Amino acid sequence: MSAEKESSVSQRRLACTKCFDALWFCYSPVHQLQQYYREGVLDNCYGKWSALWDCLYLKTKPSSQLQEILEAREKAESHIWTFRTLEEAQAYWKQEFGHLNGRESK
Repeated sequence: MSAEKESSVSQRRLACTKCFDALWFCYSPVHQLQQYYREGVLDNCYGKWSALWDCLYLKTKPSSQLQEILEAREKAESHIWTFRTLEEAQAYWKQEFGHLNGRESK
C-alpha cells in the first residue's frame, strides 16, 4: 500500500500541466504588461520553458531513477529560513540595526 502511495505522489509531482499553464500565461498580455510595469522589460519566459522541458525530461525516466532524482532535488533545496547561533544573530542585528541605538523615540 505504501508503494502505491509513493508512486501516486511522484506522479502527482510530475504533472506537467502546471508547467504548461505557467508557460501559456507567461505569453499573455496581462503577464507581459505586468512585467513591463514592474521590471521595465518584457519577460522572455525562459524559466517557464526550462521548467516544462525539465518536467517532460523527467517523464522519460524509469520510476526508480525518477524517485532518486526527486529526493536529491528535495535535499538540495535551501531552507526558507536562515538559522543562526546567538552570536551570529547578535552580530547581524548590530550590523543591520545598530545605527538605531543612538536615536531617541518621539
